[in-house]
Amino acid sequence: MHSSFVRCAVFLLWLGCASFPSAADSKRPRYDVDYTVAFVPADGVAAVTIETKPHDGRVSRLRLRMPRSRYSAVEGDGRVVRDGKYIVWEPPRDGGALRYRYRVDHERRGGGYDARLTEDWVIVRGDDLVPSAAIRATRDADSRARLAFDLPEGWTNVDTPFVLARNGKEFVVVDSGRRFDRPKGWIIAGKVGTRREWIEDTEVSVAGPKGGDVRRNDTLAFANLTLPEMKRAFGELPSKLLIVSAPDPMWRGGLSGPRSLYIHADRPLISENGTSSLVHELVHVVTRLRGADDDDWIVEGLAEYYSVELMRRSGLLSKSRHEKALDWMRDYGKPVHRLSTNRAGGRVTARAVLLFDALDTEIRKRTEDEASLDDVTRELMDERKVSRRDLREIVEELTGAPSEVLDSPLLDAGLVSSSD
Repeated sequence: MHSSFVRCAVFLLWLGCASFPSAADSKRPRYDVDYTVAFVPADGVAAVTIETKPHDGRVSRLRLRMPRSRYSAVEGDGRVVRDGKYIVWEPPRDGGALRYRYRVDHERRGGGYDARLTEDWVIVRGDDLVPSAAIRATRDADSRARLAFDLPEGWTNVDTPFVLARNGKEFVVVDSGRRFDRPKGWIIAGKVGTRREWIEDTEVSVAGPKGGDVRRNDTLAFANLTLPEMKRAFGELPSKLLIVSAPDPMWRGGLSGPRSLYIHADRPLISENGTSSLVHELVHVVTRLRGADDDDWIVEGLAEYYSVELMRRSGLLSKSRHEKALDWMRDYGKPVHRLSTNRAGGRVTARAVLLFDALDTEIRKRTEDEASLDDVTRELMDERKVSRRDLREIVEELTGAPSEVLDSPLLDAGLVSSSD
């Protein structure tokens, strides 16, 4: 491992340390998974190694989605077989390693990169470096996973959604709800500037390429005001939040991930219409909601509703500005007659915001301000994958009667396009 990463790890150690659970801390069988990533700018790839080490549990088979267009030079210990878009790896009983190369650069339809490797820095999702996998392992076994980097000479920094281990050389990977921990979320490394702060017991890190006009301090100040309101609305926040930002040629939008998000450096903290892409994506990160079939409007509508509402609660938007934001959405969403869609576009999202605003008013009135849409959202967070049926049932249980707001033609079956 290059000395640059060692220096980087020592520099980041002050962020907070984490230790792995000992065998005595858990009665479950366990095995180790070590991820090592080496970025190779000259080739535009990340060289990735997945190493498994058995203890009283072991992995006997992994089936990873690795299409040839992105993943190459796949080899490993034990049995490695390509099956179309998949690689099936059966490591030896005493453990072994799978090695491959991942092509980093990815340009979105319409222009702009959502993954980019240059001579000076890289922005990429760990979900892509280590693709989704179906695992066969010892019954009830849990993984203990770590992530290390081998950085090119001259690269001085790396950040992930995870905290450093006590040794200061690798990150502790925790994939909530999964037995096989995979390093999901945004990763940034290279000649990178970072600002960090603890807000509401959450380590918040804002990182971007040096010289890229990234508003690190502005973003941290914004987080200082909005995250406390987010905690009051949704409950506990993640132990760490990584906000990655960069200018062109990166994509001019925002994208959330587990405990992390990407946002283009030119995106305003507050748009002229009174919304905030940053807060919208933070809501996605914290709530972790995803829509069932035809119900993406719930996820996007709640994120946009709270992007305005949380700014009002924190004092970033005055009451009059808040009302103007809702008026703008009322006009913009007027052409929408049904919310059903698998991918909510801007107009559908705007119309959904008005529905949620009305639903909040209904809940508060029926419960004499003892409950609100916040309570509904926290219940939905327990479901993770949410539908209009879940929404109706939770509201009815909370208020004691079916919702009149949700008894709307907007929720009738029938898909609309994502551009509506």
